[in-house]
Amino acid sequence: MVSQEEFLEMLEDIAGEIPQEFFEGLNSGILMRPEAKMHPESVPWRVLWIMGEYRISQTLGRSIYIYYGSFEKLHGDLDREALRKKVRHTVIHEFRHHLESLAGENGLAVEDARQMARYRRGNYLI
Repeated sequence: MVSQEEFLEMLEDIAGEIPQEFFEGLNSGILMRPEAKMHPESVPWRVLWIMGEYRISQTLGRSIYIYYGSFEKLHGDLDREALRKKVRHTVIHEFRHHLESLAGENGLAVEDARQMARYRRGNYLI
């Protein structure tokens, strides 16, 4: 696994690929969190790690959190390029939440809810 510093550089590089207009309204930007975050509905025999979150806060406004520790736990054995693809996928996913929120849409939230319903039913490959 890359170091936190290398991960942050990777994250900044990926953010640089995203059109600046997409950052509009993203008050706190993209924040790397060092910890791993387990989903509250995760089951012990198939842990569900949260890789990233789109958050809207009264104090911080809109932000995207990317969890280094979750990537370390789930993808720590990947080479740098494979890890970069996983991180990029997560960043794009969270940006879609941001853009849909600004547009008053919730298609991705509905899709995420469907995936969680499958997870709850025991189909752990979400």
